[in-house]
Amino acid sequence: MASIICQALGRGVTRSKRRAMQWMRKAAENGQAGSCLALACRMYGDEPYAREVGSVGDAVGVATSAGVMEGHDVPPDVLISVIYWMQRAGDNPSDKLEKCRSAAQEGGMYCRNDGCDVVGFLKDFKVCPQCKTARYCGAACQKEDWTTGGHKETCGTANLK
Repeated sequence: MASIICQALGRGVTRSKRRAMQWMRKAAENGQAGSCLALACRMYGDEPYAREVGSVGDAVGVATSAGVMEGHDVPPDVLISVIYWMQRAGDNPSDKLEKCRSAAQEGGMYCRNDGCDVVGFLKDFKVCPQCKTARYCGAACQKEDWTTGGHKETCGTANLK
């Protein structure tokens, strides 16, 4: 799991979301339940490279029922792959799929600025161009967090010009 985090954040290696997803897939293939579930949820939420890396084709042997497959706004082949990884994690797909759907529909509060209460989808929040980890709903929140919120001290690139 450390390789995934390092790759995703660029800690000691070149930052690459694609490589992070590839490492997550390898961990899932090796039976890491947390990686299986994380990959499934990322595929459902259409995070970068997750569907590309997590696809398992037709996933022969995946136990699906009509009730589980209905009502989701993801392509059927993606849903089959998501169910496959959830089953590999040892979870009941019908319970976890509902949580994934709720998260995808509701979005979340991803802005790092403590005073911000904007709710949206992860893909709509801009990433700090320097550290590539903090997310903001807009330029105003990013500026406020940089000057008064403490991101300048924690960004790790404040001394670079």
